[in-house]
Amino acid sequence: MIQKRTEPEAQTSTLERGRATRRRLIETTARLGKERHGAQLSVAEIADAAGVFPNQITYYFGSKDSLLVHAAFLGLLHDTRRIERIGRQAPDAATFRRNIARAVLALPSLPSVAGALAAGIAKAELAPVVDEHLQLLFRQSERFVTQLVGSRGWSLKRPVDVEARTFWSAALGAALLAHAGAHGTGADLDLAGTLTVHDQAGHV
Repeated sequence: MIQKRTEPEAQTSTLERGRATRRRLIETTARLGKERHGAQLSVAEIADAAGVFPNQITYYFGSKDSLLVHAAFLGLLHDTRRIERIGRQAPDAATFRRNIARAVLALPSLPSVAGALAAGIAKAELAPVVDEHLQLLFRQSERFVTQLVGSRGWSLKRPVDVEARTFWSAALGAALLAHAGAHGTGADLDLAGTLTVHDQAGHV
């Protein structure tokens, strides 16, 4: 005998399916954005790649631009895991600063994030979404730096929250300039110089 689902069970199942669809849309868009190096994506191709109907993008995110912001920062947060591994491998603070800066400027997710930042500037309704993801990025970076500095006996010349915000402001600013068409390379930016991590003995 087949038992009918109760109303709460049916609601839970619907919510779970909705969360799964939302997550699949974000992950698919992040992958496409990385593959296309931040190039414009259409609603139709995102929906097709995710196996959903185009109107589900509007249903779950309100707009394609909102989905693009979520996806861009998901890609960046995934990339920062590799950055953290690179940071942990550094034998001293000077190498840490140099390697972290070089790796961040080469992140494949940066073009998509630059597009997300531009969208947040152009459309006021996206600003809170961008800010939410930026705060998450800052907190994650603060935790990483705090743990690493503590375990290595290194020091910072300023508060860790200022360190994280200063570093990412410079990196994302460079990405935004490139997105706007400014010429230049990573060699034109002293991103490592925005970091004040140094050995406890004072070697910079």
